[in-house]
Amino acid sequence: MAESEVDLAALYAAHHLSMVRLARLLVDDLASAEDVVQDAFLGLHRRQHQLRDPGAALGYIRQAVVNQSRSALRRRRTVRAHLRVAEPDIGPAADAELMLSEEHREVLQAVNRLPERQREVLILRFWSGLSETEIAETMGVSNGTVKSQASRAMKTLQQYLQEGRS
Repeated sequence: MAESEVDLAALYAAHHLSMVRLARLLVDDLASAEDVVQDAFLGLHRRQHQLRDPGAALGYIRQAVVNQSRSALRRRRTVRAHLRVAEPDIGPAADAELMLSEEHREVLQAVNRLPERQREVLILRFWSGLSETEIAETMGVSNGTVKSQASRAMKTLQQYLQEGRS
């Protein structure tokens, strides 16, 4: 393998699970999350010769997962809007509530109510453990935007959680 190529097998082995976790938090279902991650790795495979720095492959994958998650959510909203009458609502698995503590459930429900960008910032920061700079690169925004979105998200999250306890 040439030095300019990415070792996709090693990258996949090392980061697949963390990328699925990230996507799962963004798209809210495991099957879609796995599809998102698979598409991201496939995209890297197709474009790896275009990467200037093979060391940036993880950042590319992370950014692709976030972007693919956004696309999946847009497609889901469109499909649901058109099929709402044709199909009944399908709820979560019967044991989903048992898998999380009450407090964890409340926090996840509140995070899911946040605007998309704010939710992404919090997920990338607190669940994926990225720095502000890494989040900015992943989302294609400035560090200042990351800071302001995180601040707004935390304020809104606090309000949502206080509402739920009143």
